[in-house]
Amino acid sequence: MVEEQAEAKWFKRFITLFFAGFIMIVLGIVFLTVAAFLSGAGDLSVGGFVWIFPFFPIVFGAGPEAHWLVLFAVILAVLGVIVFFVFWKTAWKGVFS
Repeated sequence: MVEEQAEAKWFKRFITLFFAGFIMIVLGIVFLTVAAFLSGAGDLSVGGFVWIFPFFPIVFGAGPEAHWLVLFAVILAVLGVIVFFVFWKTAWKGVFS
């Protein structure tokens, strides 16, 4: 009984921190985007990377510095896939060890 309460408390804390972090990231993106549009200084560049796993990735960018942003997005995506597989392999070992 006590163990279940401790697990429920841990899970509630995890979910709270997860959503707090997610909201902070979204707010940061919104603030930076609004600041870039309102400043009017220089050119605006955007770049991104969308990958629905078994299919090919979609890379996009616009602006004078888009190639650097696209490169950065691709590097982050590759690192994300590597971290995913490392954690997956570690979790898989933990289940069957």
